[in-house]
Amino acid sequence: MTVMDWLLDSDPAIRWQVLRDLAGASPEVVAAERAKVARAGWGARLLALQDDGGGWAGGACFPGRGYRHAGPDHEPPPDGEDGQPWVSTLPTLDVLVELGIDPADPQAQKAVAAVRDTVRWEHDAQPFFDGEVEACINGRTVRIGAYFGLPVDGIVERLLREQYPDGGWNCELENGAKVSSFASTINVLDGLLTYQQTGGALDVEAARRRGEEYLLERGLFRRKSTGAVVDDDWLSFSFPFRWHYDVLRALDYFRATGNPPDARIQEAVDLVRRKQQPDGTWLLENTHPGLVFFSLEAGDGQPSRWNTLRATRVLTWAQIER
Repeated sequence: MTVMDWLLDSDPAIRWQVLRDLAGASPEVVAAERAKVARAGWGARLLALQDDGGGWAGGACFPGRGYRHAGPDHEPPPDGEDGQPWVSTLPTLDVLVELGIDPADPQAQKAVAAVRDTVRWEHDAQPFFDGEVEACINGRTVRIGAYFGLPVDGIVERLLREQYPDGGWNCELENGAKVSSFASTINVLDGLLTYQQTGGALDVEAARRRGEEYLLERGLFRRKSTGAVVDDDWLSFSFPFRWHYDVLRALDYFRATGNPPDARIQEAVDLVRRKQQPDGTWLLENTHPGLVFFSLEAGDGQPSRWNTLRATRVLTWAQIER
């Protein structure tokens, strides 16, 4: 079996992206496969797990009080670590966006409308699509809202006000943080890019470019001051990446912008290339521990369809002549 065959022998969420990004399939074929995400496999399973109250696990960012932390629909955290639970509304919608569920699908629209009407943040009971105070959370909420066609201009305005002079963002702004963080910045950039690509009314181009420059000036993973690697975990590729930062996530963001690759990503691209296995796949690495409804991969150290898809399309894009 070739790597392409292996990728296509999978869930509709992977198949439709492989058809679009790697196989050069027609728009009609891609759309037909994408339509299956809400009806079969992982996407359908997540939609079916929505609470009667409108969200997932009874909470916005964290499971609600009394939520059962074990049972037939849940898998324990890997390696016995507690981690952060990933079964509440925000991380579930994050995954649905990564699966590429058709945002116009009636079942998806019904699910997101219920979130809009009922789910409130733990911070101060704000409505879900009004956002809260942390840039990481607000960036992800902008991405989700824009993806599904819901108004998120208020959150975007806040993020534009909160951009740091160095170009990025930091979730710890409320606690006095003076400089940006990679994780906060990539979460906001993901949100602003989706907002822009879906026709958002506010002009976010300049802010997005400044945020990109923050990452590019640091080669995507090095300190600007010393050139040292900021965090060795960023050199390992996880999926789902949740709120976390890593090199492959950053590269896939830059690919998604549609712009030619900047020369400053070359070291990061070389890292991705070196991680390819002799059989042509990439492994799953550094899974972020925490309660999940179900796993999307076989586990760390095993061949990963998600990382293989993402790394392959990044390397294909990186070959564009500069």
